[in-house]
Amino acid sequence: MKISQNNGIPIYKQIADSFRNDILTGKFKQGEYLPSIRELARDLRISVITTMKAYEQLEIEGLVTASQGKGFYVNAQDSEMLKEQHLRKVEEALSAAIEAARIAGMSRNELKNTLDTLLGMEDVH
Repeated sequence: MKISQNNGIPIYKQIADSFRNDILTGKFKQGEYLPSIRELARDLRISVITTMKAYEQLEIEGLVTASQGKGFYVNAQDSEMLKEQHLRKVEEALSAAIEAARIAGMSRNELKNTLDTLLGMEDVH
């Protein structure tokens, strides 16, 4: 896991985002435990409190559950919830892209052409 101290995104959010992505893409399976809070804090050289905040965020979202004395494990992910999570990420990314395009002075057609080009590049891979 890679975190940045100076990108403006709180560290706990970077951690939660990374685990959320890993859970939603199946890298962490149902019932699998996340690294212990202390272990992750040590590995990332951050506060245990920061790590705990990230895990609590994932628990609020229903992605993980705390097990007394064992840590946090991944909940079963129903396919409809997974789809909604991914749709939300797409909407957020597209909204950010639209805002960046507006700031750059791109026209609607230029933005659409850029998206079409990028989608075409995905077809090649």
